[in-house]
Amino acid sequence: MHQSFIYSMTRIRRGYVARKRRTKIRLFASSFRGAHSRLTRTITQQKIRALVSAHRDRDRQKRDFRRLWITRINAVIRENKVSYSYSRLIHDLYKRKLLLNRKILAQIAILNRNCLYMISNEIIKEGDCNESTGKFKRCSPENELREGIVEISMIKIEKRSSK
Repeated sequence: MHQSFIYSMTRIRRGYVARKRRTKIRLFASSFRGAHSRLTRTITQQKIRALVSAHRDRDRQKRDFRRLWITRINAVIRENKVSYSYSRLIHDLYKRKLLLNRKILAQIAILNRNCLYMISNEIIKEGDCNESTGKFKRCSPENELREGIVEISMIKIEKRSSK
């Protein structure tokens, strides 16, 4: 008769790779509420959703800030009749080759409105100088771009020294 022997095998413990991966995901989701921070499958789903939302909202944030800056500039312009309209101001800035983006213009509009008035007045003066040709030309050396930038930087220096 054939005898069969039953060999007893030693117990093999699981490796650490999967545990390490799960703990890493748990650390990511530690601030989530309820099962979203406790159950492994739910954690992985929520992690994917969180990363998708973060990626989408990074692009959205750029749009939202641009809209906010435009709204702020437009509000200050219309409140104090600085210029005709926002679009006209931006158009005139481009024609004058003044390199001020919307973020900087919004900061100027909120923190130092006088500077925005100066900029718009210079643009309007220059436009009045040569209305007949329809082109913007320099009427005097004080209207040059460099001097406009110097005036803006001087205002910033005055503001810093007053603190």
